[in-house]
Amino acid sequence: MLAQSNLRPHYRRPLLTTPFFERSQYLVETDTYVPWSGYTTPDVFSSVEQEYFAIRNSASVFDLTPMVKYRIVGPDAQRYLNRLITRDVSKLKVNRVAYTVWCNEFGHLIDDGTVFRFGPNEFHLCTAERQLDWFLDSAIGFEVEIREVTDQIAALSLQGPTSCAVLKAMGLSGIENLKLFEMGHYRLGELPLMVSRTGFTGDLGYELWIATEGALDLWDRLMAAGHTRGIRAIGYQALEMARIEAGFVLPNVDFISAARTIRLNRETTPFELGLEWLVALEKGHFNGRRALVEEKARGSRRRLLGIEIAGKKPAHGSLLYDGEKGLRQVGEIKSALWSPTCKRNIALAMIEAPYFSTLKEFWVDIYVHRELLWERRMERAWPVERPFFAPERRKATPAPDR
Repeated sequence: MLAQSNLRPHYRRPLLTTPFFERSQYLVETDTYVPWSGYTTPDVFSSVEQEYFAIRNSASVFDLTPMVKYRIVGPDAQRYLNRLITRDVSKLKVNRVAYTVWCNEFGHLIDDGTVFRFGPNEFHLCTAERQLDWFLDSAIGFEVEIREVTDQIAALSLQGPTSCAVLKAMGLSGIENLKLFEMGHYRLGELPLMVSRTGFTGDLGYELWIATEGALDLWDRLMAAGHTRGIRAIGYQALEMARIEAGFVLPNVDFISAARTIRLNRETTPFELGLEWLVALEKGHFNGRRALVEEKARGSRRRLLGIEIAGKKPAHGSLLYDGEKGLRQVGEIKSALWSPTCKRNIALAMIEAPYFSTLKEFWVDIYVHRELLWERRMERAWPVERPFFAPERRKATPAPDR
């Protein structure tokens, strides 16, 4: 039976609910939701802290259904994707997944996502926001079909050290041998279940994909299998903490899509985000290649760095200054967190050239809100390697039970 809110006419539903809403709504104690690609999704179920520690210490379930999904098929599917995205799709094997980005003709980032290869001429491309217009415009001259299938596929992200044990208890034989960025195919009752060893937490984890009619059965079996393994449904805030620790970038936080910027110089390139490893300049022409070749030759105007900050106050939205003179602004904080696992005050900061390569220390101007008063903190900061948290279990094969 569908949730009552799903039975209302579409024009009375400003936000859709996912196929898992009928189960998850009864777990949301805070009644806090956030919009994502036209769907309403929980921001916090009960406690951000408990949900975060489920990611790092047991198993967490995040509703991934609003992730926008495109099916790309046809004789020119590989050629089309090689023209669209920066990675070399010809190197992506069947049943493998790759993280990628795509740019406009100026080399400015439009969005990032994951590309799944199901066959020689069949792919899925998943993005955080809808991109159909850009994809269709880029497909002119290619024999390819592009179709959004978001509402046909339900998805859950299962992340944490006991995630493999949960799937084994659910009956997915051999799941422990699935490698990072690899797909496995199973069955759940009468429906096919696809499992990819992917995620947005930087931890051991999987993403489960099934037709929407199998969503509730998948939820029930997953929760039953994980009952003794600390499984917990999580919201957006806990996931945000984990992705910062993993050093992953997020649209509209760490960068703005070039399709949405209004002011000059707000666009970002893959090189500026530290994603040069995603750019295959040698594969031939693709959108933005000419501009990226020029940028590589002259150098980037700024760079997103991982930094560590003294003290314990997260530096949300703070400005960075020259660590030697302390007067010149050299950058700003994009994402920040006091990491409970790393026990460090960490952040992703966009630093202007040439300071991102010359300065070894910065000042961070932090404002702390305490009992209706703002207090200012000037703290030292220094560049560090990303990711901030990278457990061996994330890549280990076979995957550990704990």
